[in-house]
Formats: sequence, structure tokens, C-alpha cells
Amino acid sequence: MSEHGEVSDSTTEADEVDGRTTGAADRAATPEEARMADQHGDALTDSVREHEEEMMETGANVKGEGEV
Repeated sequence: MSEHGEVSDSTTEADEVDGRTTGAADRAATPEEARMADQHGDALTDSVREHEEEMMETGANVKGEGEV
């Protein structure tokens, strides 16, 4: 028992159902959705683009526990 009390039966049951459920891919994009993504794919601001590059570099050079 944790310091926050016991887990309810409904929570336990929901966890058991989730544990038996397998993941599945979502549907493919419709042609309209794909077209819209292509149109707006370059809409990143400079600060977002810089942050993305920084995070990609950090991920590529990670050492220790988070390393894959």
C-alpha cells in the first residue's frame, strides 16, 4: 500500500484491460490531409527549427542511461 491509499477495483480492472490491448496504427492520411501537410510542412518558425536542430544534436550525442 502506498502513502496515497489503495488502488480502486475499477482502476485495477482498467489497467488489466489496457494490458491486454494491443496497439494499432491509425488510418493513412487522406489525399486532402497529405496535401495540407505538404503545404504547411515548411511553416516552422526559426526558433522552432533551431530548437529541433539542438534536440537532434543532443539526442545523437547522448551518453549514459538514456542512450539507446
